[in-house]
Amino acid sequence: MTPPSTQRTIDLGDGDVTTLEQWGESGPALLCVHGIASSRKSWARTAGAFAGSFRVFAYDQRGHGDSAAVAGPMTHEQSVRDLLAVARAIDGDLCALIGHSWGGAIVLRGGHEVGCVRVIAIDPMIHQAAGRWASDFVDDLAAVLAAPVNAREGLIREMYAGLPPLEVDAKVHALRHMSIEPIIALGADNGADAGAWDLREVVRGYPKPLLLLLADPSDSVVFPADAAFVREHGGANVTIEVFEGEGHALHRTAFDRFAASVRAFLTS
Repeated sequence: MTPPSTQRTIDLGDGDVTTLEQWGESGPALLCVHGIASSRKSWARTAGAFAGSFRVFAYDQRGHGDSAAVAGPMTHEQSVRDLLAVARAIDGDLCALIGHSWGGAIVLRGGHEVGCVRVIAIDPMIHQAAGRWASDFVDDLAAVLAAPVNAREGLIREMYAGLPPLEVDAKVHALRHMSIEPIIALGADNGADAGAWDLREVVRGYPKPLLLLLADPSDSVVFPADAAFVREHGGANVTIEVFEGEGHALHRTAFDRFAASVRAFLTS
């Protein structure tokens, strides 16, 4: 069961704001960062598992959820600045950053700057293949995001019908008011089609405990060669766990195993 939550508005420092949601009233803080076409609500199930021992926080990244109207740039640098602004608004110890996909890329970068103890990246977008941004991340969402807002909920619920109801509600929250432009800009502003989206050197010799939870290679956004690079060059702080047979959003589709892996890492 998802515990009750509170929400507050956070100034991102450039005239824009986001909504920060909190589950749990005591314990170290976990700050969660969602991926493309998601929102802070995608972490409600995670909050239900951890809010008894931790304070779980999540916010909407630019162009998503209640920040659908927040303009770019959509660069990694801006996303990390947003992460830092949110982290500064959280009192007490920040135990870990947790990020999925695009959010995984941001916590990998942000872990170098945010005063957290640990970093958890769920199938993070370490290295984007040149020339594939639209086919990988834009085309599947273009139709639903072109639909009138009053017609979207049904389309979104149909598109994600295989997910648990809580996760479908989170998708509705993420996509109801957003447009395709932030997703296009995310690729363009970070040079994805030119091969400039490459975080391998960010992970080299990582300076704090890092848990990489990877989907099955058949559905992971982490290429086998990049996983091999991290194994060779990530250093002693890096732990990699591959969820064989599980898809990219393994914190949804393999939740019990995901939660167990995260809890073991946080308490080790």
